[in-house]
Amino acid sequence: MKDFTKYISQIKNKEFAPIYFLYGDETFFIDEITAALQENVLTEEEKAFNQHIFYANEIDAEDVILQARQYPMMAERQLIIVKEAQAYDKQLNAFEAYFKNPVPSTILVINYKYKKPDGRTAYAKAVKANGLLLESNKLYENQIPEWIYNLLKKRKLKAQPNVIQLLAESIGDDLSRISNEVKKLAMVLNPGEELTLELVEKHIGISKDYNIFELTKAIGVKNKKKAYLIAHHFTQNPKDHNFVFYLGLIFSFFHKLMLYHALPDKSRTSVAKILGVSPFFVKEYEIAAQNYPLKKVTAIISLLRDTDMKSKGLGVGSNTTEKDLYNELLFKILH
Repeated sequence: MKDFTKYISQIKNKEFAPIYFLYGDETFFIDEITAALQENVLTEEEKAFNQHIFYANEIDAEDVILQARQYPMMAERQLIIVKEAQAYDKQLNAFEAYFKNPVPSTILVINYKYKKPDGRTAYAKAVKANGLLLESNKLYENQIPEWIYNLLKKRKLKAQPNVIQLLAESIGDDLSRISNEVKKLAMVLNPGEELTLELVEKHIGISKDYNIFELTKAIGVKNKKKAYLIAHHFTQNPKDHNFVFYLGLIFSFFHKLMLYHALPDKSRTSVAKILGVSPFFVKEYEIAAQNYPLKKVTAIISLLRDTDMKSKGLGVGSNTTEKDLYNELLFKILH
């Protein structure tokens, strides 16, 4: 994440590398660096003749290299972007000679998503020596709230931890969607304005009352009525509330609760650091720990695994509806 910010800053300062080999499972960072290069390398007038966007399944590697060796027309540089370059698995070695001696006036961007190149190959070593070989990793669950906080800060918006947590738990690790939602909010809110639960509901459509964040809170305090009401709302709107995704978040809650039980130091600062949550939420785990002893937590984690199997059509009861799965799960958790 820090490297991502650093390279974006360099690009905006017109400090370019001749090669950007961008790879990994988190497509958001790959797309953002690529977009920053498109915005900053060439002027709009220069793009007509000097910006080339290719898709690997539509053009041979040799033809990309041939274009990369050309000189720009009436511009200082040319920008070449190769998308879906994972289709080049058997042709990547063809780039070795070019990577060893890139043309200074060409900026070549390789988007190699969902895969990792073999760092021992000659072409990978050549990129490291003469350009940038950047891995874009998925953020860990506990990193997403901080990332959202920084994203809001960048847009000059404020938000309380519960609002950030709602966004993180409702949208998950889809960074592109989170970024788009924050951009949308920045367009309708004034700089310095505080983002509230009501504004999230109004502009993003995430209910402040019926969301996975509120469900885990209700489970933690054993508010049976609220938990069943929220689950019922989810089953009435299944397209907006993915059962398997939410099940994973409930599992995460109880996994953290199991860690909490095992902590020798239960000071809020220590708990927040180890669980990867804001100190604002530690009280929720303190209350939940009183309601769910370690033995019960262990049984619930086993129950969640069984429910996950059923939801995927595996094991006994695999034909159970989502409504019945929620009801059975909540009954066994709350009693």
